[in-house]
Amino acid sequence: MSFKKSLFASMLIVAGMTLTSQDSFADSGAMTVYKNEYCGCCSTWAKALEQLGYKIETKNIDDLNWAKQKFDVPEDMESCHTAVIDGYVVEGHVHPAALAKMLKERPDIKGIAVPGMPEGSLGMGYDPNAQYTVYAFGGSLENKTKPYYEAGQK
Repeated sequence: MSFKKSLFASMLIVAGMTLTSQDSFADSGAMTVYKNEYCGCCSTWAKALEQLGYKIETKNIDDLNWAKQKFDVPEDMESCHTAVIDGYVVEGHVHPAALAKMLKERPDIKGIAVPGMPEGSLGMGYDPNAQYTVYAFGGSLENKTKPYYEAGQK
């Protein structure tokens, strides 16, 4: 499937998503997404969030390790892109409902992450039934991580 077709399909799927609280990001600041210029899955993820109403600023960088170090992403939580919004770090293909939950609840954490690039996550051939864990890290968790949101759970 071409990138354009994949992006369009992901946007249609995301448009049909029902978030528990779409107002939770309405007043959020812009999200800055640090990614490789040629990474299609990162672009798809960012565009899908934009379709949901997030203000997205994309910064294409060659050294992704720079962003991970700058924003203190634990090595075992790393993925293909790093984003920041309202003082939080969002690492990888985080499900929009997990992002909305974090922005609504405002927990004492550094951020949330989906390590690696799980098949079926947003940007990776989105499948609403795909099961993967979104982890919280930093803040009151010190140097620990803990499950924050379970994607694909009914």
